[in-house]
Amino acid sequence: MGEIVRLVPKPELERARLIREARAIYDSIFPPTDAVSQHADDHLNQEMQSGRKGRAVPGL
Repeated sequence: MGEIVRLVPKPELERARLIREARAIYDSIFPPTDAVSQHADDHLNQEMQSGRKGRAVPGL
């Protein structure tokens, strides 16, 4: 009863689908070079999202 349902406009759903498809195509053409760089990228993205700054990312 207390749930909030967000109605997403059709153009927004289409945009998200196209982005997912483009990313999958890009990854199939240019696969990630190795798991270490992917891990570093994920770590950096997490820090950016949490708002932490000024910390060096190991391995870069």
